[in-house]
Amino acid sequence: MCGKRSKCSFSRLEVILIVCLALMIALTVVLLILHFLTKESNGKLSYFSPTITACSTNYLLGVGRADCTGPVAEIPLMGYANPEQVGGGLLMRLYSRAFIVADLDDSRRVVFVSADIGMVSQRLRLEVLEKLKSKYGELYRQDNVILSGTHTHSGPGGYFQYTLFWITSKGLIRPSLNAIVNGIVKSIDTAHQNMKRGRLFINRGTVENSQINRSPFSYLENPASERSRYSSNTDKEMVLLKMVDSNGEELGLISWFAVHPVSMNNTNLLVNSDNMGYASYLFEQEKNKGMLPGQGSFVAAFASSNLGDVSPNTKGPFCVNTGESCDNPQSTCPVGGARMCMAMGPGNDMFDSTRIIGQNIYLTARELYEKAFQEVTGPLSSAHQWVNMSDVSVELNTTHTVKTCKPALGYSFAAGTIDGVGAFNFTQGLVEGDPFWDEVRDQLLGEPSNETKACHKPKPILFSTGEMTRPHPWHPDIVDVQIAAIGSLAIIAVPGEFTTMSGRRLREAVKREFDSVHGTSRMDVVIAGLCNVYTHYITTYEEYQVQRYEAASTIYGPHTLSAYIQLYRELARAIATNTVQDLPRGPEPPVFNIGNVTLVPTVNADRAPANKTFGDVLQEVKQQYQAREVAGVTFVGANPRNSAENVTEHNFLTVERYSSTSNSWQVVQNDASWDTRFYWTKGLLGQSNVTIEWHIPHGTEPGIYRIRYFGHYKKKLSNNDAVSIPFEGTSSAFEITSL
Repeated sequence: MCGKRSKCSFSRLEVILIVCLALMIALTVVLLILHFLTKESNGKLSYFSPTITACSTNYLLGVGRADCTGPVAEIPLMGYANPEQVGGGLLMRLYSRAFIVADLDDSRRVVFVSADIGMVSQRLRLEVLEKLKSKYGELYRQDNVILSGTHTHSGPGGYFQYTLFWITSKGLIRPSLNAIVNGIVKSIDTAHQNMKRGRLFINRGTVENSQINRSPFSYLENPASERSRYSSNTDKEMVLLKMVDSNGEELGLISWFAVHPVSMNNTNLLVNSDNMGYASYLFEQEKNKGMLPGQGSFVAAFASSNLGDVSPNTKGPFCVNTGESCDNPQSTCPVGGARMCMAMGPGNDMFDSTRIIGQNIYLTARELYEKAFQEVTGPLSSAHQWVNMSDVSVELNTTHTVKTCKPALGYSFAAGTIDGVGAFNFTQGLVEGDPFWDEVRDQLLGEPSNETKACHKPKPILFSTGEMTRPHPWHPDIVDVQIAAIGSLAIIAVPGEFTTMSGRRLREAVKREFDSVHGTSRMDVVIAGLCNVYTHYITTYEEYQVQRYEAASTIYGPHTLSAYIQLYRELARAIATNTVQDLPRGPEPPVFNIGNVTLVPTVNADRAPANKTFGDVLQEVKQQYQAREVAGVTFVGANPRNSAENVTEHNFLTVERYSSTSNSWQVVQNDASWDTRFYWTKGLLGQSNVTIEWHIPHGTEPGIYRIRYFGHYKKKLSNNDAVSIPFEGTSSAFEITSL
């Protein structure tokens, strides 16, 4: 083409082709960059989500959220089993978050609910299913509805029908149970009413600096060859499911991550959803911009997983009286014993630790959400059975068959954990009983049978709950096992707290079952914890031998995990082979005729001090504050239970900012806000005070503010009936100035 000329020349056609080629290369590079990467304002790189088009819709999706807080005063908090931990106010509201996935032809549905409660009880689940049946017929059933608790230890108790849980919850408390049942049903109603065509995407990633194993000496009992396969003695992986509609509008997310929501310790008296609830709060506030907490269409659930031995108190256990480490097999201190050994979170106090852990979880979820573009596709299916867990035969191999046991709790159950110590200085790791406590047990509750003792070895039995039936059985025999498959995602709904290694074994077994049928490794498997009925803990056989708290609380004996693996493999096989209809239903659980059996005091008539009325200010705010200070005001109050029992949805407080443009007060915070705290202090002869704090966050807009309190007081009528009368109180206006 160039010949002997000193300069090459190109024909017009060649020039045009070269230019076109260069433009095509440049355009391709630009499109690739835009497809994969975008530069955020903070300089962090994140991936684009895939383009959503109507033609690529895979499912019908619905999300919903509803308040399930219940009474915030005088009700024992569920989790630590501390009789002194009785509700005395509110830090954050509790919510039920519901997600419905249906086939496009609406032939099959799956419902997943994550509720900000300690755990799902059998009575709670049965009442929810009964209400759903009365509304929707056979659309929502025991096989396709999963109810999971986040496991906050700061929610009201009293929603169990088995006797053991009455002891620290003071019975079955109808207002508490009703609030949770109604909240869960309402969240499902909302999701049902807002079904849209949409798509699902899954992602997974690591959450750092947010957990430790609180029973590392138990974990070390697992085979070294098994432990060597994992980089940590906790599961650091978060699995996240993202939901968008056919127009690309964001609907919500579910994430599963294993950590105990016990950043708030057993001295806390404020109802709240702990670290996982704070993560939900942050994500929903980000997506529902301009809305108050609990409002807005985007729903973010941070659900529990195999958290049995996983603590958020990352500084580890220390003796609170001496400061030295008590990270030993018995978790005891030289002075004061086990009651002095407590784990601490990363913050300055429990509020700060809750914020730090919750924010860590939220930040990981946000990153995974932005990068989620592995699509979930495929049919829906669900499998469920009721099983008598006190009598399951387990084939360990071709020559050895073992059985589960009647429920029983060991001595180390009474020791508690480094997250919340127990009573009477019991210690963890007890493999022998004590003659004194054995005699006390035998005289008060009856001696365990020789069969039960032998079945549970090496556990020394403190409470033989499976043999205790008065006034009702102390523990469940009939337990739910359930798996829901959403395309390539399998959700294992477990009825308790699996430890790290127990969860790993269960996930692997279920995944192998699916893969053996499909012939490919196509299923993502997650564990949803605290589902459907509560059966305490599930350790591995090896962990069971050293009888720390989790093992002493493995109520069906040393082969509990093996039994569950066998049962869940059968469910997985039935789903994979499309033979769910052939599964036996199993024995239905009992429903006890309990009524409102409770030791919670009745709500008497409220009284205001002389020359005062309800809502009057007793201690005023200051005239001026800056960000990071605390604005506080104290009112003449009334029992908050009046509001919980008479009003479906009620805010105890608002923080309001004055708008000069509209000449009105605008609500900027409510009692679901992380920055507000509602304290109720009971006095004598029906008198009480309410103190409201607003921890003014950094970045609060300067201006004029006020704090308002809303309550109900109970008044006795002449005919001895009582009525609840609403009232309110308002602080003086105060100014927030810039720093």
